[in-house]
Order: sequence, then structure tokens, then C-alpha cells
Amino acid sequence: MGSSRDLVGLFTLFVVGVQLVWGQLVLDMGSTLSMNGIYYYLPSKPFSHGYTSVYAASASGSKSSRLGLVPITVVNADAAISNLAALENTLNAFSKQDDVWGDSFLSAIILQGTSVQGFGGSAVNVRNRSTTLATIQASTKIPQGPYFISPTGDLYQPYRLYPDTEGAFTQPMGPFDATTATYAALPATVPGISSPGVAVPSRLYYTRTAAQPLAGVRTGIKDIFDIAGLQTSDGNRAYYDLYPPRNATALPVQRLIDAGAILVGKMKTSQFANGEVATADWVDIHEPFNPRGDGYQDTSSSSSGPGSGIGSYTWLDLTLGSDTGGSIRGPSQVQGVYGNRPSHGIIPLTNTMPLAPELDTAGFLVRDPTIWTAAAKVMYQDALPFFPQFPPKLQTINFPLPNTTASDSTEAEANSILLHFLSKLESFLKLKASPVNYTSLWDQVKPDPALPPLSVLLNRTYPTLISKEQTKNVRDPFFADYAAMNDGRTPFVDPTLYQRYTRWAFGDSLLASELDVAVANKTLFQNFWETYVLPAGDNHTAYCSQSIILYSSGVNILYRNTYL
Repeated sequence: MGSSRDLVGLFTLFVVGVQLVWGQLVLDMGSTLSMNGIYYYLPSKPFSHGYTSVYAASASGSKSSRLGLVPITVVNADAAISNLAALENTLNAFSKQDDVWGDSFLSAIILQGTSVQGFGGSAVNVRNRSTTLATIQASTKIPQGPYFISPTGDLYQPYRLYPDTEGAFTQPMGPFDATTATYAALPATVPGISSPGVAVPSRLYYTRTAAQPLAGVRTGIKDIFDIAGLQTSDGNRAYYDLYPPRNATALPVQRLIDAGAILVGKMKTSQFANGEVATADWVDIHEPFNPRGDGYQDTSSSSSGPGSGIGSYTWLDLTLGSDTGGSIRGPSQVQGVYGNRPSHGIIPLTNTMPLAPELDTAGFLVRDPTIWTAAAKVMYQDALPFFPQFPPKLQTINFPLPNTTASDSTEAEANSILLHFLSKLESFLKLKASPVNYTSLWDQVKPDPALPPLSVLLNRTYPTLISKEQTKNVRDPFFADYAAMNDGRTPFVDPTLYQRYTRWAFGDSLLASELDVAVANKTLFQNFWETYVLPAGDNHTAYCSQSIILYSSGVNILYRNTYL
């Protein structure tokens, strides 16, 4: 291996600037380069200018790329950095904190501050490397971290390119363009099988504050939320091709952006957010891979990309999904991450594809509960108050009991894990859990004795809501627009929407009045649940509800290579 300062395998994608070449408009979309086996994306626009003297010092003794780019590091030289040992400690902290910065960026170090003393001009040794120190007296500092410097003294912030090995993304994104207030698809890739590159910036550039609690949080977005400058696919190739880039951003996404979140790409959804299973469904776009187990279990749906990505990639911090009938809860369960269905109506879903507006809601899939909390506060704002106390009761639904007989060893292992968790939660809350049978409770308290059991009342409620609403709100305008542009033809959609008498086909078979019946039944059940099963807390200033309810979906291991 050559010197870790060397640039190896630089690939220039486009010329610099916007030019007319032989009468053709040529746009600079940035560059992709490889340094010691790690791929980086450099935006077309430099982050800062005026560092020609630094380039002269850093380029001497360093092998630059054929574009003359040299990797360097910017460090804030505060009072704590007064000698080389302190500088080395800072660089060691960089190495632990960041996955973009590395020793390859030590061709030169810029020490910036208002009273930089004791450094400069000479070659020194840090982290077992010879490097050049340059000091800059500056009251306004650029973010510390890794940069590439050009012969003209321009500084470029590199984005590390990661391969999407699990197939979680539909469209990686480039940096936000402040001039147009839009994003663009990332024009970069890395070696691999069907592996687009996902670009992430250095974590060193960002500091979280009260105004920017998500500063630097790398975030993926389910591809049903519009983002200005990007096309939306809703999991369908014809839909993606038919409509131009959006000119507005969905409100849930915009609130994350305003809080400092760094969007890195749009992520796969099952088609039009309907439930799909690999091999039988997922025809138009391939299902992502589930990192758990042997890597070939189903991801659950419809927030499959967000679940797969956050479960697979440590370089990704947060993903935004949606939940109508389990589309966050299912993927979070099978991928082993945090996820929940927040209350319906907690945030308006403007510029978001609907499944059933009566049930749709937006939520997160995440590994770190502190990021989860910060993101929830940002996105839901005052609609999600935080309470000083836990609810006074703990209840369970479909949870095993200590004497439950398992059907096989897998279920026995799962029951043991659930009971162990429940025991720890009981100790923490100083509460004893009690099972709740809400179906029996309904029979006791239903508002009209003539109403049927819940299994009958709700049997067709959910499928009616999603099929009737989505055929009206999504399919019909999509099919009409497609036909107008394609000589009356119908676009391809996955089999789950029409075969086996499901989804859209089911909705077509129903009378229009059945939607009203479904809404009425859903409202009946909601009122019952909020009154008898999970009522609000008696003291609204202390806790949110009268109980915490744990429920289990049971053991259902589904492999993606099984035909249905």
C-alpha cells in the first residue's frame, strides 16, 4: 500500500462549472474519487475559498491527484490546544467520532482561531505521520474536519460513499442546494452488485444546539414523502417516470430539515405502501434485505427500506416511515430496532402519498432512543407533550404467561425473551403486569348490545378503508395521467394490488357506501379503545395515559425465498 496521503484511483465525472461545449450545456455534478480504497463524493461547489498559501505548503511532499486535490484537516485551535500532545488528542477524538475523517487527511492541518500561537510553518509528527501545520487567525471559523484543497485554494467538503449492500434505498441524494432550495439525486456510485453509493458528510462539521437538535443526523426518508427537487416513486417505476421532480417537501420531512437533519436518500417502500412479501410480490422494485438472522428473512412492510437501512448501517442515524396498519411496527420488530405508530393526526401529512387518510401517520425507525426522542420533539412539536411520570398501570395483550406451553423450540425461546423483558420492566416501573382481553371487554361494554363481536365488526374495516381510499386518491388519477401520456395504456402494478382479490381489486368490488360503514366501525372501535382499554391519564400534567400496554405479534419467521 502506498502512502496514506496519496490519492488512488481518482475518477472525474464532470467538468467544472456550467459551460457551453460545442453548443451543448455541460453541468458540473461533482466528482467521485477513491483514496486508499475509500470512495468519496465532492460537490461541484467549494465550501470556502482563499487558502492558496495552505495549498502550497500542503502540496509540497504530498502526492496530489491529477486535479491537484490534496486531503487536509481543519482544527479549531482553542485554548485547550496549546501543544502537539493536545493536538494529537484532538485528532484521536476525531478518529473515534467520525467515519469520514481519517489519517489520509493529514497531508496538512489548518489550525484556525483568534489567537493561534506556538504552531505553524513546520513539519511535525502527529499520529505517527509527518504533516504540515498552517495557522490562520480567523474570527469566523469554518467547520473543523476533513477537506480537499485545490491549487486555487478552494476547500471542498468530502462525503464518504457507502454501498447500499442491503438494497434499502431507491434514490441516494446529493447535498442540499441553498441556491435553488432543492435536493438532487446523487450522481455517484461505488463498486458492488446493484449498489448505488450513499453519501454522508463528516460528523465533525456539526454541533447540535437547542435550535438545531438534529444537526448532522444522517436521515433516510421513505419514498412516499415528497422532497423538493426529487421524483417520488411510491414503489412503482411507472409512477416515478411519469411525474417530474416535486417542487415542495412533505411537512414531516421539512421539520426534520429545519432541525438540522442531513437527508442522505429516499428509501424503498412496498408498492404504494401496501403490504407485500418477497418472491410472491415486490415485482417492480426488489425488496430490501433484512440484516437479522441469516440475512434472508422478510423485512416486513411497507416501511421496508427504512427498517432494513437503520437495522443494517451504523453510518445511518434515523429513518422516517409511515404506519397505517403496521408499516413501522412490523419492519422495526423483524429488524430489531425501535419504531412506533404515533397517534393519528399528530402531524399533517402534506405532500405525502396516502393509503387511508383515516389511519395514516408518520413515525421513525431508529437504533438510538435519544435520537428518537429528539426527532419526535422536532416533528410533532406541541402535539406530543412529554410527561414527568410513567402511567400507573402495566397491561399486556397476547403476551405469554410463565406457564404458557410453546408449540416448538423457537416459540419457547421467544417466550423466554418476552418474559425476561417484562420482568425487567416490572422491576423498573415497580408495577405488576396484568393481561387485558379487549375482545371480551368489548362484549361487556359495547354501546349497543346488537353490535357484533369485534372479529365481525372489524373484519372488513381495514381492507375497505385502504382499498377504497387509495383507489380514489392515488390509483385513479395515476391511471388517468398514465393513459393520457401512453395512448390509453395501463401502467404495471405489483400483483398484491390486483391478484388474489386483494387491495385495489377488493376495493373495486365494494359499493361506495361501504366506505362510510368502515369509517363508522373504525370510529366505534377507536372510542371504545380510548375509553375502556387505553384511556387518557387522570392527571394530564403527570402522565399521558392510565396504562402502558405491551403487545406481542407472536412468532412468525418468514423467509424471502418461499413461494406463496
